[in-house]
Amino acid sequence: MSGTREPVDLTNCDREPIHQLGAIQPFGFLLQVSSDWIITRASVNLAEFLGVTQADALGRPASTLIMPEALHTIRNKLTTLRGADVVERVFAIALTPDQSKFDVAVHFNESQVIIEGERCQEDRRNAPSLSMRSMMSRLDQAETLEAFFREGARQARALTGFDRVMVYRFDEGGSGEVVAEAARSGIGSFLGLHYPASDIPVQARALYLRNLFRIIADVDAVPVPILPERDEHGQPLDLSMSVLRSVSPIHIEYLKNMGVGASLSISIVVDGKLWGLFACHHYEPRLPSAQSRSTAELFGQMFASRLESRERRLALDYETKARRIADRLLTSVADNASLLDDPAWLIEALADAIPADGIGVWINGRLALAGIGPDKKNFASLVRHLNRNAGGRIYAVDRLSQTYPDLEIDAVVAGMLAIPISRSPRDYVVLFRQELVRTVRWGGDPHKPVEYGPNGPRLTPRKSFEEWSELVRGRSLPFTEAEQRVAETIRVTLIEVVLRLTDEASMARQMANERQELLIAELNHRVRNILSLITGIIRQSQATSVSLGDYIRQIEGRVQSLARAHDQITRDHWAPASLRQLLLAETAAYLGKNAQRIQMRGEDVLLEPQAFSTAALVFHELMTNSAKYGSLSGAGSGMVELGWSRDDEGNLHIGWREKDGPLVTEPTRHGFGSTIIRRSIPYDLGGKAEVRYNEDGLEADFFIPGRYVVRPTSERSDSVPFGATAPKPMAGDRQPLSGLSVLLVENNLIIAMDGEDILRRLGAEIVTAPSVAEAMEILAHRSFDLALLDVNLGDETSFGIADRLAADGVPFIFATGYGEGTAQAHSHSDAPVLQKPYTMEGVTDALAVCRFLSRRQLSE
Repeated sequence: MSGTREPVDLTNCDREPIHQLGAIQPFGFLLQVSSDWIITRASVNLAEFLGVTQADALGRPASTLIMPEALHTIRNKLTTLRGADVVERVFAIALTPDQSKFDVAVHFNESQVIIEGERCQEDRRNAPSLSMRSMMSRLDQAETLEAFFREGARQARALTGFDRVMVYRFDEGGSGEVVAEAARSGIGSFLGLHYPASDIPVQARALYLRNLFRIIADVDAVPVPILPERDEHGQPLDLSMSVLRSVSPIHIEYLKNMGVGASLSISIVVDGKLWGLFACHHYEPRLPSAQSRSTAELFGQMFASRLESRERRLALDYETKARRIADRLLTSVADNASLLDDPAWLIEALADAIPADGIGVWINGRLALAGIGPDKKNFASLVRHLNRNAGGRIYAVDRLSQTYPDLEIDAVVAGMLAIPISRSPRDYVVLFRQELVRTVRWGGDPHKPVEYGPNGPRLTPRKSFEEWSELVRGRSLPFTEAEQRVAETIRVTLIEVVLRLTDEASMARQMANERQELLIAELNHRVRNILSLITGIIRQSQATSVSLGDYIRQIEGRVQSLARAHDQITRDHWAPASLRQLLLAETAAYLGKNAQRIQMRGEDVLLEPQAFSTAALVFHELMTNSAKYGSLSGAGSGMVELGWSRDDEGNLHIGWREKDGPLVTEPTRHGFGSTIIRRSIPYDLGGKAEVRYNEDGLEADFFIPGRYVVRPTSERSDSVPFGATAPKPMAGDRQPLSGLSVLLVENNLIIAMDGEDILRRLGAEIVTAPSVAEAMEILAHRSFDLALLDVNLGDETSFGIADRLAADGVPFIFATGYGEGTAQAHSHSDAPVLQKPYTMEGVTDALAVCRFLSRRQLSE
């Protein structure tokens, strides 16, 4: 050729049809047979193996070359093939009457069958007998990924006997790095070297993904043609799945430049993608037996499976970490959404999950910056660029200046992770990373010009494989896939939980619209009543209070009394609640350890919600007045006798008798509290109330009509709500769970956070799981002193977890909002049941019962 030749681009390799070379390596033969088993193609070396020339074989039935018994075995193997990219093997089979043994590989090529054979070798090392279980055990014992790769290289070298075995990992751009190596002494090391993507072109990587094993037995071997070169349709033979496939002249020259005499590669496929290779080099020709190669291929698949498991465990760890970070963000931001405007707080909150050197926040056109990053003008420009991307997706780059060359960003800022936290207008949290100046060790200069060579107008591989170092500038440490998964979790948290802008929530609201309207109407009715009641309490308390402090204390006490009553009513979905429990709650609130100063007698009864709330206010005022002025005041020996009974018509009579207190005189004016005592039950319930100011103690009698009174069922009597008759070993112990670990299983994030907060205040170390599967995974790796199990976890229940805990002797408490029967219908009917919602009072009472039922299995 004449004239000036331009330098050849490295992508020349990508255009070479390496799967259609029309030749095989000479250590075996190839036959192509039709669906009716007529030979349509054959390698020209056929006579060396089967004693029939290639020309004589064409057009003949395969049965004239291969004995019927062997042909029958091959056909049986073909029936086991599933899918196009599968190769089956038959070892040590006699194909011809002279009983010479062959190793055969068969696969389909569209409607044709490809048969490849090679002479069976005597494998003195007996590689197939090596224990795969032992090899996997050694891999499993590796504590780090580096040790795992290193052990994989050692095992592969033991199987293949090659001089050098490398674990070669691809990056996203197709470049590779030698991450582990096992080699005989004296031949140097390639460990840590990088190789450009052009060393293994795109179509070669695609072929490695289909055909997991590749052997080149002798780089100096002369390829053996397969004839005819093209079929009746003018198509060459596709050798993608061929064991014997010949080698590209470019790749042969590449290997020769490295001094390699033979090579072998085993694909490492993880999650359906080509993660990397076992790249094996030998410095003279080498052909391991077919059985040894099959064992090495199996090892490669097992190695990839173990690697995939390790990466999934790491992914699970990151997802768990992301959930904790998201929970922390939710807890903080839900109470104070302005924190989203505070980049310093955000960078601290996200630092444990996604390390960064700076952060920018853009919300509703307002921005805030902290740490390393662009100035305000360029950050606003960056947001406009981000708005061109697909909405709702995180976006990461490690060469910011190259991605956005028109932005005037300081060169020290090189990486960016943008997290969209709204839909319209688009708001962002953007993490920045500074430039990471590093030296990359290349196996030869990846930028060295490549000229035409002896193979014609194609690439000549570089001849220098000495280490060449390149200083990389303008790049940051990339944001990994795991870090981007964490970012996605944070994005979902900020959008769906904090900003409440998800389509799923909107759809759920539409589907439940009718029910929601009913619930809202009922809620509005009850809230208005409660607000009206509280408004009245505030106004009336103001009229009788003598000081601001008294005023505040009176309001707090009355509102807390209503809250306690509301909690007890809602435990059973606004059903009748226990009078005894009401009185015990009020007693505990005012007397604490001195609760014995009120003596109660009477068979427990249930009050309808309206009567329950009214009674709560009445007895709150009686307790308050007695604690201030009556028998319960001071540290005296005064006491109150409180009894109740039902008459034949079901009406409830309640008597209050104060004794041994200070002298009593009737007040000259009656305040709001006295008015509640005298008028609430008659006015609200149509009952009666009588108050007598006897000199030796206040007496009061109340009459509640039977329509508001319900006798407890036997089931309810057997299962007294927490706080009524449960033992109280917790008294005085502010952190009864100090030093203990607790498993909380709760599928609702908000409720789980509430439970975690209460358990944490009680001193526990908490691990939370949202599902049965995650709880079982956690229990497989650690033990707990106690568990709190939500019964209903979406479409599953926690009864299986309870079975596991019971088998391990771990006490547990069921939690439910559907009533105790839901949990106690299961086999663990003796387990305590905590009625939702979680409250400090309910949880501490449940813990007391749990300690009692479990015979104090928990540590005190």
